[in-house]
Amino acid sequence: MTERKVDVVIIGSGTAGLNAMGRVKRAEKDFVLINGGEPGTTCARVGCMPSKAIIQVAEDFHRKALFERMGIENYEGMRVNIPEALEHTRDLRDTFVDRVLSNSTDHLSDEVFIQQYARFVEPGVVELDDGQRIRADKFVIATGSTPIVPEAWKAFGDRIVTTDEFFELEDLPASMAVIGLGVIGLELGQAISRLGVEVTGIDLAEHIGGVSDPEVNKAAIEVISKEFPLWLGHGAEITEEADGRLKITAGDQSVTVDKVFASLGRRPNLDKLGLENLGIDLDERGIPKYNPNTMQIGDHPLFLAGDVNADRPILHEAGDEGKIAGYNAGHDVMKSFKRKTPLAIVFSDPNIISVGARFADLEPDSFKTGEMKIAPVGRALIMGKNRGVIRVYADKNSGKILGAEMVTPRGEHLAHLLAWCIQKEMTVGELIQMPFYHPVMEEALQAALTSLYHQVEAKNPGPIAELETL
Repeated sequence: MTERKVDVVIIGSGTAGLNAMGRVKRAEKDFVLINGGEPGTTCARVGCMPSKAIIQVAEDFHRKALFERMGIENYEGMRVNIPEALEHTRDLRDTFVDRVLSNSTDHLSDEVFIQQYARFVEPGVVELDDGQRIRADKFVIATGSTPIVPEAWKAFGDRIVTTDEFFELEDLPASMAVIGLGVIGLELGQAISRLGVEVTGIDLAEHIGGVSDPEVNKAAIEVISKEFPLWLGHGAEITEEADGRLKITAGDQSVTVDKVFASLGRRPNLDKLGLENLGIDLDERGIPKYNPNTMQIGDHPLFLAGDVNADRPILHEAGDEGKIAGYNAGHDVMKSFKRKTPLAIVFSDPNIISVGARFADLEPDSFKTGEMKIAPVGRALIMGKNRGVIRVYADKNSGKILGAEMVTPRGEHLAHLLAWCIQKEMTVGELIQMPFYHPVMEEALQAALTSLYHQVEAKNPGPIAELETL
């Protein structure tokens, strides 16, 4: 049995692991990057990038529903070649993966980038599949996550599809149940519905898209349910019919489909790491207890970053966590980092957004809400997308913007504007003194902010106060 010694071992070459490697290299530490399974990030292979490709195809095709009232003729014969569309998605996916690899692990030697699984055998030592052991002073655990599939469902074989299999499909089934209406379920469920699949959406929860504001949730359900039925508030049970199709039952409703898209969330890849050999404390989910500002696990020379900690499973957060973990793994003195304003986007049509503090996280009597419905917004009406609502929250005394939830076209851009303002600790008064062009979707945000301004106690001096006296 051979043994090597390095300064830092990074386990996992996804977004968090690659960003950790960058910081460790900058600290001029000797390291190895270990990765079991497919190289390339979850985002590039099976997540945000290929999903946006198929969403774009579906959205472009769906526009034909507006052509008649726009006076665009001869569109009736339009159709989508589904196998070609899926091949297009894979081509783009492969491009994204190649770019990740060509800018990262392709430049590493086999001694540095080790494509095997690793397991802790004792504190400070991991063992690889081939029996080699690597000893290190510090470790970054960035092993990512895996789609959740209930054990009983695995008996249905390839009729149960997760994101790991979806982008390998050469054709889409005639019917599909989407079980789990979080980000992935809503995005891909709406996309395949627009491409002609008969979709039924099912979720145990009463809300969709991760929003907590009841008014935003109501608007999101109203919009999405016009495209395919949503069954909420009941878990799904699956049985097999005589013809091999699957019967899905939720509450007192049932449907028979060709396949199920399981989007029940993801579980951290921790079970094969040998954490039981390290003497570390785990929380009720089986995840090591760590400091989100240093990424350190307890007082151990171990750092947890990315989807594996199940905290903020979003690419930019995984990247930041990798940088924090890599920095602290590469330095003797631990440093705490301030985390960025939370930002979550569902790329459905319209977008479903949560930014900053969520409605459910705020004390009921501590804030005020500014609202603007999208129905009368001129730019949205012109685009044929005047559906949804914007809700912005501010501290009732100081007027400082706290967060927002919304379902709105082009919400991805509005969310970024708000996230930047929240991070800069701006007040409502300060924000509405900024320029708003006409006609743009930002005017809807302006209206929500104006409503909010009149509810908070703190009034900023300046142009707005002067205008109110005119």
